Amino acid sequence: MDTFGLLFEGLLVAAQPMNLMFALIGVLLGTAVGVMPGIGPALTVALLLPISLSFGATGSMIMFAGIYYGGMYGGAISSILLNTPGETASIMTAVEGNKMARDGRGGKALGAAAIGSFWGGMVGTLGLAIVSPFMVMVALSFGPAEYFALMVLSFVTVSAAFGGSVARGLTALLIGLAIGLVGIDKLTGQARLSFGVPDLRDNISIAVVAVGLFAIGETLFIASKKAAVVDKVEAVKGSVWLSLSDLKRCLMPYIRGAGLGFLFGPLPTGGAEIPTFLSYSAERKSAKGVTKEEFEGPKGAIEGVAGPEAANNASAAGTLIPLLTLGLPTSATAAMMLAGFQQYGLQPGPLLFTNSPALVWGLVASLFIANLMLVVLNLPFVGVWVRLLMIPRPWLYAGILTFATLGIIGSQGSVFALVLLLGFGLIGFVMRRFGYPLAPVLVGAILGPLAEEQLRRGLMINRGDVTFLLTSPIALTIYAIAAAAIFGPIIWRMLATDKSKTVFAMDGD
Repeated sequence: MDTFGLLFEGLLVAAQPMNLMFALIGVLLGTAVGVMPGIGPALTVALLLPISLSFGATGSMIMFAGIYYGGMYGGAISSILLNTPGETASIMTAVEGNKMARDGRGGKALGAAAIGSFWGGMVGTLGLAIVSPFMVMVALSFGPAEYFALMVLSFVTVSAAFGGSVARGLTALLIGLAIGLVGIDKLTGQARLSFGVPDLRDNISIAVVAVGLFAIGETLFIASKKAAVVDKVEAVKGSVWLSLSDLKRCLMPYIRGAGLGFLFGPLPTGGAEIPTFLSYSAERKSAKGVTKEEFEGPKGAIEGVAGPEAANNASAAGTLIPLLTLGLPTSATAAMMLAGFQQYGLQPGPLLFTNSPALVWGLVASLFIANLMLVVLNLPFVGVWVRLLMIPRPWLYAGILTFATLGIIGSQGSVFALVLLLGFGLIGFVMRRFGYPLAPVLVGAILGPLAEEQLRRGLMINRGDVTFLLTSPIALTIYAIAAAAIFGPIIWRMLATDKSKTVFAMDGD
């Protein structure tokens, strides 16, 4: 069956009443957490992991994807009205959006952001539906050597993309790999790293790790920071509906932004920050006349809102391509969604398209529905979302901690699980305090056992000959990409430093 036939069948799955409800819940929650600074979609998915077990795999993943998309929408509201991005992908939106709000054009900025997010999401989702089958066809030819190389690529790129340095990212990855080794060895039946504790023989639940690191640890870290000067929340002035002239100004930024977002989404760059920055730079450099004056002055240019917002939602759709086809997360929220698949015993990859086509195509089709829901919720009801900015932060943090604890109690039902939850929460807090990223820990804990399984399978097939890892051209290409991910930034910084020294010496002469 062709792609559009499968997409139509997925639409039938996504249009079921329960799945529509899960999509609505997801976009509502995603928009809400996107509006509130410091609370992102990754933390929200982590909170819902324990209780989502009762929703079913399809309903849970539709809800998680809705949260991901909704977070991109909601982040623009706090960026424009508060000059504080609710989500890191909305950092560039704040530059021009807040200037427009202070100039009395906050409604126009919010309208441009909502339509840009809708356009970027639709373009990215259509690209996801078209590109994914081709990726699956390639991945179906992979053997143990290629899959192990993919795992190494995921380890390296996630470690390099997140955090302030490669060393910190790799340290976080090693912590995750150690967590993944805890439990019974499937090959020998021996307990590993259980330290005589019977509860550790059954492996550590990914839900406990995710909720501890992202919900408990992240919340403690945000709450521990001293409150900075609170920026004034700008009132929403003017209509959110764009005029024909506004739409003409936004047309090309929408097209360029969506293209950049979808292009960079599948790449292991850590999220939508790079494509949104490139989109803003492109619009600023191409600005002429009045538009250039608005970029450089205090009024703010609507193009600087339209492009980045189209880019971040298209990037979210692009992120799902390597996640669904190869099982490789390229953002923190994608890593959380990978954990969601794992708790249902599902491993994203080419076999997921064969074994669970209703889930995959239902998820893809639900993204179109979620985008329609989001544009309806954001344009007419933006005033409702603005009120969320008034929620006292202590209430919010207390609610997250309580909800996380109750979720683990309900899903795990043991005191030891709560001890582990607190332990991982403290680990997450310390890591965030000293600038260590959390996503590589989760990726290591999830993909570490899978990498070990592929390595052992290859060794058994090749009678212990480890050179099988280096005989596949595809695997060697993947290793080369992984090496470039580590050494590329280092070489780039060295070249940039040498260039700056040369310019300085020439100026001195």
